[in-house]
Amino acid sequence: MTWRPPARRRTTRRPSRRRSRQDAPITVLAVVAIAAAGLVVMVVNWLLAHWWLLLVMAVFAVLGSIGWWQQRTQRVQWEQAQARALRYGLAQLDALSHRQFEHAVRDLMNRDGCADAVQVGGQGDLGADVKATDPQGRRWVIQCKHRRHGEQGAAVGTPELQVLNGTGRPVHKGDVVVMVTNGRITQPGRIFARQQRLHLVDRQLLGSWAAGSRPLWELLPALPPPRKPSQLS
Repeated sequence: MTWRPPARRRTTRRPSRRRSRQDAPITVLAVVAIAAAGLVVMVVNWLLAHWWLLLVMAVFAVLGSIGWWQQRTQRVQWEQAQARALRYGLAQLDALSHRQFEHAVRDLMNRDGCADAVQVGGQGDLGADVKATDPQGRRWVIQCKHRRHGEQGAAVGTPELQVLNGTGRPVHKGDVVVMVTNGRITQPGRIFARQQRLHLVDRQLLGSWAAGSRPLWELLPALPPPRKPSQLS
């Protein structure tokens, strides 16, 4: 009788836990996708059966859009009316800080119809505190000199005007270069401004402009001719 080794038992491999963990998210995604597709089909079928609801919703959407547009138009008109009604007295302007004075000049230019009027004064402004484009397309470059004591403060002289003259046209590409102050301007400064085609808004003219309703270009003489509207350089 011959000896035989015992037969080996066959063992079945069980799937590893790692593979089970990898398959789980795929299964979840598949279930979610099937559920989402089923939900979409249900919604589409319901809307087809109740098409008149879509029509009602469309009507309400159109009416809502019209109402929103009317409110927006009324708000813009109200803001424009408020801007046109803007007025400043000299005492109000005297009480402002220098930066607030620049903002006031910007707002007055906006009131007059310069939709793009912007305050740019600050460190490195190169002589420009306010820029704007008037309805005739002319680019305005304005330097503001606020005096806390108004007419009793230091007068604006030739040195300040020389700075404005050196940058107003060459750097800022201004058509109309203006010095605005709530104070005084020296006689030599006036002569220099006339020679260099600079425009001056002293305390007296500022009072008329800020408290009135006429735009600044109707108050200043010898303005350059209109040009086609363009954006600020």
